[in-house]
Amino acid sequence: MSDDELSRRSLLDLFREEAQTQTRTLSAGLLALESTPADAATLEACMRATHSLKGAARIVGLPEAVDVASAMEDCFVAAQHGAVTIDAARIDALLVGIDLLLAAGDASAPPLAREAVDDFVARLAGAAADTVAPAHAQPGRDAAAGLTRGTDDGARDPAPPGLSDAEALLAASLAGTPGLGSPAWSEGGAYGESASAEAGGELAREIGGDIGRDAGTEAATEAATSTPAVTQRSATHATQDRDRMLRVRAGTLDRVLGLAGESLVESRRMRPFANTLLRVRRAQGEVLAALGQFHERHAQTLGAEARASLAGIREQLAALERQLGERFDDLDRIDRRGTQLAQRLYDEALQCRMRPFGDAAHAYPRIVRDLARSLGKRVRLVIEGETTQVDRDILEMLDAPLGHLLRNALDHGVEAPETRRLAGKPEEARLTLEARHSAGKLLITVADDGAGVDLPALRRAIVARGLAQPEAVAAMSEPELLEFLLLPGFTMRERVTDVSGRGVGLDAVQNFAKAVRGTVRIESAPGRGTRFVLQLPLTLSVLRSLIVEVAGEAYAFPLAHVRRALRVPREAIEMLEGQQHIIYEGRPVGLVTARQLLGASGAQAGSDDVCVVLIGAGHGADHEAALYGIAVDRFAGERTLAVQPLDARLGKVRNVAAAALLEDGAVALIVDVEDLVASVARLVREGQLAGVARGTQVAARERKRILVVEDSLTVRELERKLLEKRGYQVSVAVDGMDGWNTLRTGHYDLVITDVDMPRMDGIELVTMIRNDPQQRGVPVMIVSYKDREDDRRRGLDAGADYYLTKGSFHDEALLDAVNDLIGEAT
Repeated sequence: MSDDELSRRSLLDLFREEAQTQTRTLSAGLLALESTPADAATLEACMRATHSLKGAARIVGLPEAVDVASAMEDCFVAAQHGAVTIDAARIDALLVGIDLLLAAGDASAPPLAREAVDDFVARLAGAAADTVAPAHAQPGRDAAAGLTRGTDDGARDPAPPGLSDAEALLAASLAGTPGLGSPAWSEGGAYGESASAEAGGELAREIGGDIGRDAGTEAATEAATSTPAVTQRSATHATQDRDRMLRVRAGTLDRVLGLAGESLVESRRMRPFANTLLRVRRAQGEVLAALGQFHERHAQTLGAEARASLAGIREQLAALERQLGERFDDLDRIDRRGTQLAQRLYDEALQCRMRPFGDAAHAYPRIVRDLARSLGKRVRLVIEGETTQVDRDILEMLDAPLGHLLRNALDHGVEAPETRRLAGKPEEARLTLEARHSAGKLLITVADDGAGVDLPALRRAIVARGLAQPEAVAAMSEPELLEFLLLPGFTMRERVTDVSGRGVGLDAVQNFAKAVRGTVRIESAPGRGTRFVLQLPLTLSVLRSLIVEVAGEAYAFPLAHVRRALRVPREAIEMLEGQQHIIYEGRPVGLVTARQLLGASGAQAGSDDVCVVLIGAGHGADHEAALYGIAVDRFAGERTLAVQPLDARLGKVRNVAAAALLEDGAVALIVDVEDLVASVARLVREGQLAGVARGTQVAARERKRILVVEDSLTVRELERKLLEKRGYQVSVAVDGMDGWNTLRTGHYDLVITDVDMPRMDGIELVTMIRNDPQQRGVPVMIVSYKDREDDRRRGLDAGADYYLTKGSFHDEALLDAVNDLIGEAT
């Protein structure tokens, strides 16, 4: 790409950012003009926005965008002069203009078609032609006698010479905006157009250099849209904005946050050291006290020289105690100060990731307006909590789910105006979108004042789709029924429309909530409306967790999925249908050992009570159906953890979502609760659950576990069934990479592998096992079609314990080889 192309791409990026900022003003203004068409302040703001975009598009070299912005500006100027009224038809046309301006700034999209621009200009001119009346043009502003231009105003507001392209873009935006010398904003025309251009050029030089360094863009945009009364105030305002705003790459910010989290962890490691020093100080004090007692008891029996020596020792120890006390006080101050600064640094770095909710919500009024009109409904959208701070990543992911919820409310929840009037409601429905913080969570609520969910119709839809038996559906509570709305493919519509009927909208909302470790709750009141509440973490970078210990290792359970942490007497563990259960709130809850789920070796330490974490993977008001008890070794308290994603090369680690550093520098693995529940279901289905010792009983001996790694489905299933028939517990993997990941997430007594497999062959797998400190002791058997001596030698040299050829393969040969390596199944 040439330098000229790079320069143009940079200018297009600048124009795109300015277009996004200015079109927000336009969209909000147009929606406000629907209710107050003659509001002077709103018309002025819209006119200024289009005027700035016109100047910016001219500098970038987007003639089509210039024509679009010019036509829109003329319309707003005409409305200011009373020549036209901004009615619904003109608002529709002007909203199309906003879409065209945004498309013009998209460097990845094809250029605006001239035909589309001409159609837009003609449509806007036609919409206004019936009511446009001649109006006197104000000095310094385009005449509003019509919506087509008699002269090309490209000759006006020339940028001062000697400016770079970026500076020229800013100069055009600043000089072309009423307020830097426009008589509309100055008394007696004291500041003319040329003064405005000159001031704009001076300010552009001041901040233009920052643009080339990928910084200051927001400041330039802010300066381009802010219009103080005099040039000096404008320059001061822009300079302040430049000092305040900086554009930083997301990856850089993530690294800063990661380093701040590590700094916080390191700062807290000083406390254990200080506590050790305090114990040393106390021990020294005890020695000094013991010497004092010795001196008192034996002063009469000691000689003068011995007494003098003892007194000298006591004085030296006292001096050392004072010095140690002073150093300890210094260390304590350094520790407290360092921890406070590290915490402040982390909080500030975390705050940099936060953005106001309004950044994502600005487009929703337009979406609601357009869809409501297409459905023939009258709806007023109320957005509350626009300043609520939301994690950047969550905010970017919110767009699609909130769009689904708003469309669902408009199509399913809000009634037609006539229906509302007959029900005694205002014809205009109220749709509320709210964001707020509550109890360390982010709550996003979408609520309508419509008819609510038709529960009888919902019951019929559940039965009609075969999702439950009629008797079961009739006995379900309201929260249980509402959960069906979140199922994939479920819809209450009889036919598919452009808006609904496919059953994917609420399913997408559910998937989003799961992805960010959140929940969805549905509330409905007949005749009064429906509420969808998304309960989300404040940030994806920080997670409030319950820390537990399993086989000497730390694990973290996200509190969003922890129903309860409790200690259960071993005698209270009951057997129900061959599985262990505990009683919680009057109902049996299945009990599973964390050691089995997480692949930890050894038996759980004996104690009178069992530490149990109750987890639920369901979302909504009622998730009792997915409630399980996970038996852990020890509770270690709650912590706020800085989440560190696992290396992508590890692949998906079973039952583990991420990692984090604890205060002492130890690594804690954050469990994937959804994965845990799936693992429990699999163990229950396969009848492989290990028990927790009850009272004086000892858990039954576990069956030996074998991992079969084989890419052939036929051979893999043959080996699995043969080994399971002999009593072994068997897991399977489809290639070497899958086998390696499976082996590291569980405990196995033997690995049986093929040689020729995709991604990673058997020889590589054996080599990796032998080079891994934790897995090198696992016996490995190679089963291969190749019966050549060099192949056998390659396998055995790599570290295999046994080499069996499939050509001579038969049941007893395999079982005898397994028995030679690990013995019987139990």
